[in-house]
Amino acid sequence: MWIKTIAYQDADGPLRDAYERQAKSLGEPTEMTLAGSLNPAIVAARLDLYAATEKCPSRVTPHQRNLISYVTSSLNRTPYCMSQVTIKLRQTGLDDEGIVALGTDPLAVAEHLPEADAALVRYTVKLTMNPGAITEADINALRAVGFDDLDIVDANAQCAHLNYVNRVANGLGIKTVVDPDFPAYAAIPTD
Repeated sequence: MWIKTIAYQDADGPLRDAYERQAKSLGEPTEMTLAGSLNPAIVAARLDLYAATEKCPSRVTPHQRNLISYVTSSLNRTPYCMSQVTIKLRQTGLDDEGIVALGTDPLAVAEHLPEADAALVRYTVKLTMNPGAITEADINALRAVGFDDLDIVDANAQCAHLNYVNRVANGLGIKTVVDPDFPAYAAIPTD
C-alpha cells in the first residue's frame, strides 16, 4: 500500500472498535480496512456499508452476489478484490475455467448463464463501464427475469459498493492477491 496505516496492535479507541468488528471472525482486519485507518470514521462507515451490501434480505443469491462482485472487480482490474471473490465463486460452484472466462469476457459468458444471472451480469457491466447510460429499460430487464425492487436495489448496491472498493484499492496501491485459503466470507464484518 502506498500510504501509512495504523496496525491492528497499535489501534485504540474508535479505530480499535472498528477493527474488532472484522477481527471477531477473521482474526485481524483486512488490508482494505487498514487503508482507512487514518480516519476511523471512514473505517467504520466502510464496514457498515460492507455488512449492509453483503447481508441485504433480498432474493439475490450468494452466487449472484459473487458474479456481480467479480465482474465489477475484473472490469476495474482490481486483483485484491478479484482474488477474494474468486474464493467465494469457487465455493458457490464456479470452476476456475469459468472464473477466468467471466473475467475475460463477461458478456460472452452471460450468454450461457441462467437468464437471471445473465441479466445481472449485463447490468453489472453497464453500470460499471457506462453508468450514465443506465435507463429504466435496464431495470425493467431485471424485472423481466423475476427480480423485484429489493432484489434490484441489492444488485445495484453490490455493484456500486464494489466499484467504490475497487477505486479505494487501486487508488491506494492495494495490489495484494489473497491466499487461496483466505476465509473470504469471514471478512464480512459482524455487528
